[in-house]
Amino acid sequence: MSASVWIINLVVLGVVLEADLGRRKITWLRLARPVLVAGAIIIYYLRRTPVATGGGGLDFELGLAVLGILLGLAAGAIFAVFRGADGFPRSQAGLGYAMLWVAVIGARLGFAYATSHSHSLQVWLGTHHITSDALTVALILMAAGMLLARTGTLMFRARALPSAAPGLPRAAPRATAGH
Repeated sequence: MSASVWIINLVVLGVVLEADLGRRKITWLRLARPVLVAGAIIIYYLRRTPVATGGGGLDFELGLAVLGILLGLAAGAIFAVFRGADGFPRSQAGLGYAMLWVAVIGARLGFAYATSHSHSLQVWLGTHHITSDALTVALILMAAGMLLARTGTLMFRARALPSAAPGLPRAAPRATAGH
């Protein structure tokens, strides 16, 4: 397993945990950063690695992309999303959220390692016509799907919050000229 696999997975983990653990204000930068990371990863890998166009490789790529989206939706559901005292949307993620991301990244790294060290897995991949390129693309699509679904879920949940929490003071009406 190459160092780039470790680096990409650890960068994704670091970016997500830094952005989300604890109570955090939901800003455009916070939403954009994981999308930019996903875009950079996709561009880096997919420029060099062809996407499968049929057979087991394409099915594998699509399957892991869907799995990444489902895991991202699960990660987005773990957040508490609320409006802070200042009126801005905020989120809070804790240990369960971190454990989900660590487990997923660990599973991806373990699977990538096993593809080079498990004869049974190598036979299965060969039997299903899943090439190393298809494997690479599938894992990248899984990571990107999880990042993008987490970001989308966070954005939609923040937008669904009521515009002002009950009990927040409203701005005083402005006096009009001549009254």
